[in-house]
Amino acid sequence: MKSKIEVVKTLLDALPFIKRFANEKIVIKYGGSAQTSEDLKQQFAQDIVLLHTVGMKPIIVHGGGKSITDLLSDLGIKTQFVDGQRVTTKEVMRIAEMVLSGEINKEIVSLLNNQGGQAIGISGKDANFLEAIPKDFENFGYTGIIKHVNPKIVNNIIDDGFVPVVAPIASSPTIGHPGFNINADLAASQIAIALEARKVVFLTDTTGVLDKEMNLISALDIQQTEALKANGTITGGMVPKVDACIEALRGGVKKAHIIDGRVEHSILLEILTSSGIGTCIQL
Repeated sequence: MKSKIEVVKTLLDALPFIKRFANEKIVIKYGGSAQTSEDLKQQFAQDIVLLHTVGMKPIIVHGGGKSITDLLSDLGIKTQFVDGQRVTTKEVMRIAEMVLSGEINKEIVSLLNNQGGQAIGISGKDANFLEAIPKDFENFGYTGIIKHVNPKIVNNIIDDGFVPVVAPIASSPTIGHPGFNINADLAASQIAIALEARKVVFLTDTTGVLDKEMNLISALDIQQTEALKANGTITGGMVPKVDACIEALRGGVKKAHIIDGRVEHSILLEILTSSGIGTCIQL
């Protein structure tokens, strides 16, 4: 009986958050270990289906850098990174689109559908959802930066009761252009702004933003985050993630979360509990 009461207490703890975020859009950037572990994949799908079932509107934006690198290696194609971003040659662009829009996107859609959800996968090329220009063609090739998001197709998917799953490949206005490979964190930020999302959540392979003693910082504002970047507390791969958070917040998103995707049901723990598990950044 005691265990059953604990279950009820957990549900009651979640109830205020379910009410608060009902009908709200939540953009979730899915990547890292959560995207490679079979158990974590299933738990991620369960979390998304639960959020959707209780009335929230999750939008999934996924990465896939490791899978792209692995396939390039299998094919004997060299891959190069500059400042942590992939240099996307025309040959690499073909592989990136095949992996992201084909393999990974459809795997996530299947996971969600198998858990009882209804998901539809698209790439940023569909209905010109994401339009981009070169980041720096001389140095990065077909790696792009988003210039415009056309929210209509995703809003239609949501209005029809489905969960959108977005591959970060963008279109170009040039006829015959192969398109652009987009950093998934930055894509999630821009999509959250365009869709007027309440939250954007980034799944990572760390517990969140850490101080210099490697302790989790659970709450930050933009000014504090910028100060931590300036004094060297936030470095390396965390920098583009907090930059994506700040961009989303300045674009109108209420809160941005960086959480550990290696933790079971991390999304539910962050969104539906009072304590959360990661770092929440807000204005």
